[in-house]
Amino acid sequence: MLALCVAATLATAVTADSAQVKNRRLEKKQTVAKALEAAGLDHATLSEVQGALMAAEFNFKRAREGDQLRLVFRHGVLDVLDYRRNLLTEWQVRREGNRYVGTKREIERERRVEVVELTVESSVWAAASAAGEKPEIAITLSDVFAWDIDFYRDVQKGDRMRAVIEKVVSKGRLIDYGTVLAATYVGSSVGTKKMFRYALPDGTESYFNEDGTSARKTFLKSPLKFAPVTSGFGGRFHPIINQFGQHNGVDYGTPIGTPVWAASDGTVTKAGWDQGGGNMVCLKHVMSFETCYLHLSKINVHVGERVAQKHVVGESGNTGLSTGPHLHYGMKRGGRWVNPLSQNFPKADPLPARLMPDFEAKTAELRAQLEAQSVAAFGSR
Repeated sequence: MLALCVAATLATAVTADSAQVKNRRLEKKQTVAKALEAAGLDHATLSEVQGALMAAEFNFKRAREGDQLRLVFRHGVLDVLDYRRNLLTEWQVRREGNRYVGTKREIERERRVEVVELTVESSVWAAASAAGEKPEIAITLSDVFAWDIDFYRDVQKGDRMRAVIEKVVSKGRLIDYGTVLAATYVGSSVGTKKMFRYALPDGTESYFNEDGTSARKTFLKSPLKFAPVTSGFGGRFHPIINQFGQHNGVDYGTPIGTPVWAASDGTVTKAGWDQGGGNMVCLKHVMSFETCYLHLSKINVHVGERVAQKHVVGESGNTGLSTGPHLHYGMKRGGRWVNPLSQNFPKADPLPARLMPDFEAKTAELRAQLEAQSVAAFGSR
């Protein structure tokens, strides 16, 4: 069971009909069982309640800091337990005669399609807040533009984004973002990017530009969603070995545990320990390309495994000859180390001509939403 503890401030109320209500919020270093015990459950009741929760598909290992418990006691006996894991999932344990019965309740939700527009003044996160959106929209959009835009290096003040996006809403409150159906990015360093999500006849979905060319490229702009380049490709002084040498890659400063993407489809050729690189993963790709990801804290793949672009091959770390948490990203072409940031990668295959009429018909409304009057000057900068 995940170690959790009860928050220091505990809310208790007594209702008019002599029912006592206790509200608890989970934090670190105690189990859910200990939290319930501290709220007043004896051993026998605790065992029955745990059994009722397990019967209702409650996974104690997934309990997280901030989970909420509401316990209602009548005449000193637990009558109802409400457990909320997030805004969409709740469990309830209710006393029925001499036993406790648990149920899982899915909170009512709906999907809406809305248009979101962001203007960058300082960062994408600040732009999201200024537009009344959750910061997570930056992550959602970075996924869509991952082939063309590094959201840490390429975003400049004054850049604009407009997206037609699904939102998951519960009782009028935004819970999460769903699929981006269409998006436009206009930036001073990357130019104008406009793409639409389209379902191919085999059921797979991908993003395409207005003319039917694929938005997907053979390689991502970066193997991380958000991270600054802290050391570039070329000669540099290494403080650990105390000498100058060739830096055959690019370093990204990022916290330990950050998911690391496969930059392209490929086969794992190395997944293990390297004396200097620590935990390292290397992939072999098409067109004689290879990529390596060094200093990982965790490896998620094995040698010989086929992985798709954006597959999480591991998590960033600080292993090997590393001066701090970061990811070293190296790339070879034809057996020689090259600068990953200076490569021009070809795009995936375009839509066949026979699909263009269907593509244009299905994206017409999305196109109109991206080009609405409210942003008439959007692409004329």
